[in-house]
Amino acid sequence: MSVRTERVAELIQQEVAKILQREYAERLQPMVTVTDARVTPDLSIAYLYASVLGDEKEQREATFRHLEALAPEVREKLASEIRHQLRIVPELKFFLDETHQRVERLNTLFDQIQKEREQRGEPSEERAEESSGGEA
Repeated sequence: MSVRTERVAELIQQEVAKILQREYAERLQPMVTVTDARVTPDLSIAYLYASVLGDEKEQREATFRHLEALAPEVREKLASEIRHQLRIVPELKFFLDETHQRVERLNTLFDQIQKEREQRGEPSEERAEESSGGEA
């Protein structure tokens, strides 16, 4: 991305996040966070990555579908917010960012591995490194 597209992407990410928090917080439950944005070189399309917090996958997906349906309305509000900075407001396309859920799943798996090792009496990797002097 060029410096211009990066700046526009950052601007759009910040403004859409503000709009969602200010205007749609009640309608988008559980909470939605805009985690990243990219724009096409011609600035006609903005790809927004949104994380939806919540324990139930079905609930997160339903909230995300609602967000996708709100995209034209959010674009109109964005246009009024950035009208002095951009001539044309890009089309908004949302993508579900499930990084948070993946990290939680990996942490759970690592915890399970650690517990299983402790139950078998195996030293943890940290303790094994300490006993060997931390040398590899």
